[in-house]
Amino acid sequence: MRVLLLGHGSREHCMAEALKRNPETWLYSVMAHLNPGIKKLSEEFRLMKLSNFDELHLFAEQVKPDFAVIGPEAPLADGVVDYFGPMGIPSFGPTQELAKLETSKAFSRLLMKKYGIPGLPEFKVFTSLEGVQEYLEALGDFVIKPDGLTGGKGVKVFGEHLKDASDGLNYCREVLKTHPTVIVEEKLEGEEFSLQSIADGKTVLDTPPAQDHKRAFENDSGANTGGMGSYSCENHLLPFVTEEDVKQAHGITEKVMHALSRECGKPFVGVMYGGFMVTAKGLRLLEYNARFGDPETMNVLPIMENDFTEVVQAAIEQRLDEINLRFLEKATVCKYVVPAGYPNNPSVGERIEVDERGLARSGAHVYFGSVNEKDGGVYTTSSRAIAVLGIGEDLSDAERRAQAGVERISGKVFYRKDIGTSALVQKRIDHINSLKK
Repeated sequence: MRVLLLGHGSREHCMAEALKRNPETWLYSVMAHLNPGIKKLSEEFRLMKLSNFDELHLFAEQVKPDFAVIGPEAPLADGVVDYFGPMGIPSFGPTQELAKLETSKAFSRLLMKKYGIPGLPEFKVFTSLEGVQEYLEALGDFVIKPDGLTGGKGVKVFGEHLKDASDGLNYCREVLKTHPTVIVEEKLEGEEFSLQSIADGKTVLDTPPAQDHKRAFENDSGANTGGMGSYSCENHLLPFVTEEDVKQAHGITEKVMHALSRECGKPFVGVMYGGFMVTAKGLRLLEYNARFGDPETMNVLPIMENDFTEVVQAAIEQRLDEINLRFLEKATVCKYVVPAGYPNNPSVGERIEVDERGLARSGAHVYFGSVNEKDGGVYTTSSRAIAVLGIGEDLSDAERRAQAGVERISGKVFYRKDIGTSALVQKRIDHINSLKK
């Protein structure tokens, strides 16, 4: 099976590893940065901008893949799946129109409203500033979201980034200079979790839920990032997430998948990654992504018992109803090593020292992210550098392994020590309990 993989981050390194567990998978990769992990797993690779369809066409013509696997959101937004279609290359990833599930928060909100799908917060979509001030004042506590891709860093929240309705109005004004629409919605109070589901337009199969940590520094302080790490539990729930919560989240995703098919006239093939929140009022949908999460991919693919290549092929052929998706009963903790100064002023071009022997002894798994391999070493770019994953019998065991791993990486970098620790998890449990009183 000849597979063309697009992307160069830790998510794609993890996907490459999962695909290559099938000894008959031949991997051909396209990267913007030279990721040493993906390079090692690939029969051939090319370095290019993922939006360079002309060069992509030449490489695809050369390797003749059976299908393509799209890692990041940007190529989906650019329509790479639509481009591959006439070439006879099916893709694990949605078309440009279907990818609006992620690329347009307004589209996904209005789609759910149109089809009566539960889980929505109170919201309005604005194309101008008319009525914004009044709605902000009516909500009291609010969240403002640009309509488009922002790398997980565009959302601003009342009480954290914005002090009053005037601040909110000014941010909406700023957003509308570069985005067609802005979404204003109620501020929800609760705990978030990610449910990544594989879809083929007819069937939805869930992976274990995970919790991401967006804040740059320990105890959830500092700026929002693309994600500093995440964890999952051996019972495939979370300490504050019940089986009923997961069942409801699955039902919402299934309804959205069918609504997308009716609205767009095509099946959604790929990953529907829902960001959900457990609140005192019930489960709420924060947003959808149209691809695997980063870092949450590392929480699910390494413990998947199925052949990932076969799962991807079944999704493309709309045969997911034949798949019984299985995962090891293991806990996982992922901690990201990032450049000093990340996310606002990252140190670029700095060498990262990786103690490979020490990492091997730690039992941790390493997934290279946005790094450049050159001159026999690994160097930082402006984004997250290396994801370190611990897999254990329980959360404490997994966290210990992840921490032992990150301690073997040095340079002008930092990471959060608290992800997956009992103290931080207890903070989440106490938060939910306080809301339910």
